[in-house]
Amino acid sequence: MIKDILVNLSVDSKNDVAGNYALSIASAFKSFVCGIAFNYEPILPDTFADGAGVAFIESQRIESEKAAKAAIARFSEGARRAAISTDTHMIEATFGGAAGQFGEMARRFDLSVVGQSEPERAAAEDLLIEAALFESGRPVVIVPYIQKAPLKVDRILICWDGKRSAARAIADAMPFLERAKDIAVLTVSAKEIKHGEPEGADILDHLKRRGLTAKAQHVVSRDADVTSVILSQAADTSVDFIVMGGYGHSRLREFILGGATRGMLGAMTVPTLMSH
Repeated sequence: MIKDILVNLSVDSKNDVAGNYALSIASAFKSFVCGIAFNYEPILPDTFADGAGVAFIESQRIESEKAAKAAIARFSEGARRAAISTDTHMIEATFGGAAGQFGEMARRFDLSVVGQSEPERAAAEDLLIEAALFESGRPVVIVPYIQKAPLKVDRILICWDGKRSAARAIADAMPFLERAKDIAVLTVSAKEIKHGEPEGADILDHLKRRGLTAKAQHVVSRDADVTSVILSQAADTSVDFIVMGGYGHSRLREFILGGATRGMLGAMTVPTLMSH
């Protein structure tokens, strides 16, 4: 059961997809939500002279604090209307420092929620997602920047390759899977499988023992473009929610993502739960 959720509140957009989606999860599971708005420290361009730099920093600091307070106000109002128990915090941090703090805070919650970065924008959300994924030991739900609908889990697509991260994601996603009406387990391989050896049959048996009925979907993709296969299957079957392992590792606080993970973070169109 999901008892508490940590969400990063968007300070760059009035349409806070992560905050709104987190509230909808909380409403479904009767959960507590903690909203974090980062008041980012200004970054001074090298071209500024000393005097102009001081004025620029001060104006940026004021704008950043204003944006963080506005994000908290929007989130708090949404929580009030939905009668959801919440807490909020505004935290001063650098872009890099915010990621580390968020990853550490997420360890104390059942789930964290972060919005997808909008394309062609250098957004802090990328760092926050990676920190939550690799440093928290908890699942993270990434919400597409185009998302408008609240939580819906009638149709869930599980991405399965038999690896540790995929198994962890399925275990973490059980509260969502138990509410689903239709579950598909997608496997992608570079060649056809032998007759009578359905890919993913082992995990289907595990889900069945948990009281869940799922069907197998196997796609042969010789060019190994796994991201395109996942998104195509999700679109063809009108999937509401995706569950998959988040692959990669952290080296000296630089996150090295696997190809499918990075591809999904950039191109996702469906809310996706990832675990590492």
